[in-house]
Amino acid sequence: MFKYIIKRILIFIPTLLIISVMVFMLNMYAPGDPVYNMAGISPQSSKPLTPKAYNSIKKDLGLDKPPFYFTLSSKAYPDTLYRIPKKEHQNLLSRLVGKYGNWDEVRSYHKSIEAIESAVNSIRKDSLNPKALIKIKERVRGLYALHEDDRVKNNFEVADRYITSTPSTSVLSPLMADLRSSYAAMVNNPTTWKLKVPTLNFYGFNNQYHTWFAKFIRFDFGKSYQSKRPISEEIGERIYWTMLISIISLIIVYFMSIPLGVFSARKKDTRADNITTTILFVLYSLPSFWIATLLIVFLCNPEYLEWFPPYGVGTVPEGTGFFETFRIRAYHLILPLFCWSYGSLAFLSRQMRGGMLSVLRQDYVRTARAKGVDERKVVWKHAIRNSLLPIITLFGNIFPAMISGSIVIEIIFSLPGMGQYLYQAIVFKNFPVVSTIVMMLGALTMIGFLIVDILYAVVDPRIKYD
Repeated sequence: MFKYIIKRILIFIPTLLIISVMVFMLNMYAPGDPVYNMAGISPQSSKPLTPKAYNSIKKDLGLDKPPFYFTLSSKAYPDTLYRIPKKEHQNLLSRLVGKYGNWDEVRSYHKSIEAIESAVNSIRKDSLNPKALIKIKERVRGLYALHEDDRVKNNFEVADRYITSTPSTSVLSPLMADLRSSYAAMVNNPTTWKLKVPTLNFYGFNNQYHTWFAKFIRFDFGKSYQSKRPISEEIGERIYWTMLISIISLIIVYFMSIPLGVFSARKKDTRADNITTTILFVLYSLPSFWIATLLIVFLCNPEYLEWFPPYGVGTVPEGTGFFETFRIRAYHLILPLFCWSYGSLAFLSRQMRGGMLSVLRQDYVRTARAKGVDERKVVWKHAIRNSLLPIITLFGNIFPAMISGSIVIEIIFSLPGMGQYLYQAIVFKNFPVVSTIVMMLGALTMIGFLIVDILYAVVDPRIKYD
């Protein structure tokens, strides 16, 4: 068993590395610019980040480094594309190189866009040019997202029309001519053959992935885009409530589902079994969000029965004793615990019933009964261990939920747990938080399956891993 556990732990290493690469790629190709997300403003804001501020945030996030240890691309792509400051600019350059293959001309066209954008921003408003400046800025900035020839030329024409409409904007005409010229040079001199020549570029350990993963295994998960606080601190504050509710729910579910499933199996096809089966089936089929809503409406509402608080975990005054604290917390967590548990209780009870029925048909159970062994001893000593195998299997899936929590329940009851935290991170595109939780779930899933394998051997002596 010890050797098996060591082997499984060693397998965890490459598995976790593969998960980390997938999570990193998800984070890297997520929509939006991480720098603007961290700054809390939009790239189209009327007061965009200055280049100095942008580069400073980018460096703090570690985005000024190459993305991985190596890149496999073509001869057309430069090995320094990651040094281009803004993400939308990198995307434009990458698309244009993929279309035309001539990096020098593509880079020249990009610099022409930057030059005219800078010149537009330096023009002061007067009584004649406000509308023209807005339209020119829109069309010039729009070029960063365009690579189709007809749409690019349409932006050129509209920008030209507004440039010549006022004296103050007419100074942009030479820059507009340079922009058209650089674009024509890029389009008319393609080198697409370079796209067919593969190139492998090595960057060493000083890259984004290595830095991110090294910090992760040291429990340094970076900073949240929303609060600007370390993610490890926020997880530390929230994981307590999710684990507390999950562990209590787990204990309740397993201690109730096992005897309930055994009872139902022993009373197969009787009225008691039919009633139990019907109740469990109904419970399993009821959505938790609907039950939670009904409980809040009817048990937390002064118009009906105001028995429980509708949200939160309660406020404990400073200096409150243990028993009073327990009373306050328990009073607030009764309804969430019920909604968290009843579905699992119904499902595990049905699984336990099926497992027990299968075991009770085995020859060794019939032999024990034929020898006159007490029925209670047959069930709780001989049959129970083998019938627990399906229940143990399900534990591997329940274990990660102890960290991720239940998003729906935590949102409805306003519980400050991991489920609500993950939901808010997804809504606000807080991808560092999302990637951290996904990595934790991957690691916990592997640990859960290892625990399941160990429990197999503990419950059933016939299972050997040596």
